[in-house]
Amino acid sequence: MKDKIINVYGAGLAGCEAAWQAAQKGVSVRLFEMKPEKYTPAHHSSDFAELVCSNSLRSDSITNAVGLLKEEMLRMGSLIMEAAHETRVPAGSALAVDRKLFSSYITDKIKNHKNIEIVEAEVYNIDEDTVTVVATGPLTSDRMAEYIEKDLGCSGLHFFDAAAPIVDYSSINMDIAFFASRYDKGDADYINCPMTEEQYNRFYEALIGAKEAELKEFDRESQKDLTVFEGCMPVEVMAKRGHDTLLFGPLKPVGLIDKRVGKEAYAVVQLRKENKEGTMYNLVGFQTHLTFPEQKRVFSLIPGLENAQFLRYGVMHRNTYLNSPGLLSTVYSMNDRPNVFFAGQITGVEGYVESAGSGFVAGLNAARRVLGEDEIVFPPETMIGAMAHYVSRGGTGKFVPMNANFGIVEPLGYRVKGGKIAKYTVVAERSLGIIDGIKDKL
Repeated sequence: MKDKIINVYGAGLAGCEAAWQAAQKGVSVRLFEMKPEKYTPAHHSSDFAELVCSNSLRSDSITNAVGLLKEEMLRMGSLIMEAAHETRVPAGSALAVDRKLFSSYITDKIKNHKNIEIVEAEVYNIDEDTVTVVATGPLTSDRMAEYIEKDLGCSGLHFFDAAAPIVDYSSINMDIAFFASRYDKGDADYINCPMTEEQYNRFYEALIGAKEAELKEFDRESQKDLTVFEGCMPVEVMAKRGHDTLLFGPLKPVGLIDKRVGKEAYAVVQLRKENKEGTMYNLVGFQTHLTFPEQKRVFSLIPGLENAQFLRYGVMHRNTYLNSPGLLSTVYSMNDRPNVFFAGQITGVEGYVESAGSGFVAGLNAARRVLGEDEIVFPPETMIGAMAHYVSRGGTGKFVPMNANFGIVEPLGYRVKGGKIAKYTVVAERSLGIIDGIKDKL
């Protein structure tokens, strides 16, 4: 093993977090990134930590699972969480960011760290004498994926991920749409497009009959095995599950009162800020695989978006992840190759924050390995630890990507009166108490 040097493959959220945590411990890091020489089909910016789906990091409350994970990471010095708070945009009770400023902030921090060397190159194999964190992402190149499967003996799976369209704020008809947050929680940062039953029915029929885009060349080999992750399901796939499905999902009107009429609509489409200036908004929950002309036709049926200018249409792409249970440990290292760590969506975590969280654990423990220090295993009573334990051990049935959720956290072992919020408050307080006890050892 080469002294006090680690390699990190990939400068996405997980790779940047891993590189930062290792570098902060005084370890020399070589961060390999193939951009700007080569891009995946989902990436367009030369900056690191590019957000290719939503600009939201979801709930900011510690009684929400991902909110708790964010607070754990923030307390321990996460670069990704620092960047998110520095570049946040108004989004009610959610943490959303200006995606360009977010990536730029992280890129600047990484490139100016004295212990990090940037290597602009695509990688195809691993030097197992050097501790390495593989964070090549859900669109790992075919050549690298083949190496991981055949040479490292890791079985790979595939699923498909989808991104929502973005529209120009100035093209939204605010005579119809209105600002509000559900149940008036936080500031009224969301634009809401109300629908009558007749308007919803017309939109629904157009949506389920719309033409889907053909899969890109790199996806065709997996077309027969197409599996859509539930947490990022294309809106047209969701709609085909039943006429009312959207009314209990992204078009749920509950808690959204148009004060001009004093009541809820039959259905509501929400839009969330994409940047601080508020010039761009994305359609919440409208990840899609429709053709671009069909997106324009169908989504223009939404009241308030009749003349919307689409700045980016929705896209769909393949994600690759490992069959991690039994393969990876609770610090994301391979059980039979402890010098090789994985991080990010390739491990089977799902979501921006979850990916960064896995990078935190992998980068920290990769550094501790080269320094000859004992690994830090975060306990399953914490959210960051529960995610690592899920990836390492799995659940019942087939292993599938997982968002942070309280269902994977170690139970309290006793009942808490006052409902779910009261219970999750106690769970969060327990977790943060543990984190506060651990962070001084990092």
